[in-house]
Amino acid sequence: MSVQLHHVALVVAEPERSAEFYESIFGLTRLDRPPFKIEGVWLDCGPGLQLHLTRHPQGTFRSGGVDNNDGHFAFRTDDFEGILARLVARGFREDAPEDDPMRILVNRSGMAGFLQLYVLDPDRNIIEVNTAAGGPF
Repeated sequence: MSVQLHHVALVVAEPERSAEFYESIFGLTRLDRPPFKIEGVWLDCGPGLQLHLTRHPQGTFRSGGVDNNDGHFAFRTDDFEGILARLVARGFREDAPEDDPMRILVNRSGMAGFLQLYVLDPDRNIIEVNTAAGGPF
């Protein structure tokens, strides 16, 4: 039996706004999407993996700042510093207050075996970005 992850679906308030965020920060590209009744955007995350952004007027209902213990998904990249720079250029900050949605939580210690950062998308979905640093994980 073979099982692999095909897509991650996120509820967002404004699919176009969220798609622009993922396109500009992570370089994702749009995919064709069937004409479902609910508005949405599908993005290509690389070989065999997609991100589906589906409209829900209230978004995620999540409040508060970024917390790496909450549910999240992760992008692995070879351009960690570039993504961090693009986030900073959009107004995200490492020194923002804990409950600020523009806070970047960065772990440069590599305790997990790789560098990590956590950030909120426009609908407060938590995103981890990590890069291979030679660790076992």
